[in-house]
Amino acid sequence: MAEAAYSSKMLSGRWQDRLRGLRSLTQELWRDKAGFIGMLLIAALLLMAVAAPLLAPHDPAAQDLRARLKPPAWSAQGTWNHILGTDHLGRDVLSRLIYGSRVSLLVGAAVVTIAGTFGVIMGLLAGYRGGRTDSIIMRWIDTQVAFPGLLLALIILAVIGPSMITVIIVLSLNGWMVYGRMTRSAVLAVRQTAYVEAAEIVGCRAHRVIFRHILPNLTSPLLTLAILEFARIVLAEAALSFLGLGIQPPATSWGLDVATGKDYIFRAWWLVTMPGIAISITVLAVNLVASWMRLISDPQEREKQFARKMAVRQRRRRATGQ
Repeated sequence: MAEAAYSSKMLSGRWQDRLRGLRSLTQELWRDKAGFIGMLLIAALLLMAVAAPLLAPHDPAAQDLRARLKPPAWSAQGTWNHILGTDHLGRDVLSRLIYGSRVSLLVGAAVVTIAGTFGVIMGLLAGYRGGRTDSIIMRWIDTQVAFPGLLLALIILAVIGPSMITVIIVLSLNGWMVYGRMTRSAVLAVRQTAYVEAAEIVGCRAHRVIFRHILPNLTSPLLTLAILEFARIVLAEAALSFLGLGIQPPATSWGLDVATGKDYIFRAWWLVTMPGIAISITVLAVNLVASWMRLISDPQEREKQFARKMAVRQRRRRATGQ
């Protein structure tokens, strides 16, 4: 009974610690207005992608040639039935933007997961084992960085064909190297620390030292890198779709919509402007959140931020005292 009560008390204490940590994180996010706005935008994008069938006013692939190239609702010839207008086939622009968010977020999340996992594992092996393993992995990274990414995309497209899976494979193959390099440099920095040496002295195996003692201390920089890479992947997917190497009709994508509307840029400006704004807002929101995470995960940045706040308070006190 006593052991059960003790374990229950320990479990409740852990949950309380987690709740306090979450509350503190939320308060810090509220203080950073730019990061808070970025988080709200990302939450709105996620909600829009998940609830696309409920939010989209029309079928994104439904064509109505009688309503082709209708301007947005606030224009003279616009209608509220198509708030952001229609394209050259009469498809609703707003509905295509909502469904296009699914593709961008799905591709970004999949590429970050695949490339990040593989790159982190390679970086851990290179940094911890060193020697020939480090040389082989780093030469592999250097060779692939020197290899043109567009040429690799063309080769894969010629074999597999353009599709969402192809985009994910191409961007994953072109994106894991940055994770590998960053992880290797971070492992080399902590490789000779006291807690790693103590774990090796007591007989911990290599995989336990890597995944239980080294990797948890790399979470903050790797998470910040993953968020920044997510923004890059969104732009890269849009670029591939714009070039015709990515998402293919009848599917919808922001980059594909920009490519479709470029021929009508002087007659129907909204076909290029609306998906371009969606891409810009997504990348801006991700970068704002990444900047906030860098501030809260870097002790030196937190000290600088605290020093700036204290300096502002002292100036205010002096001003009020005068």
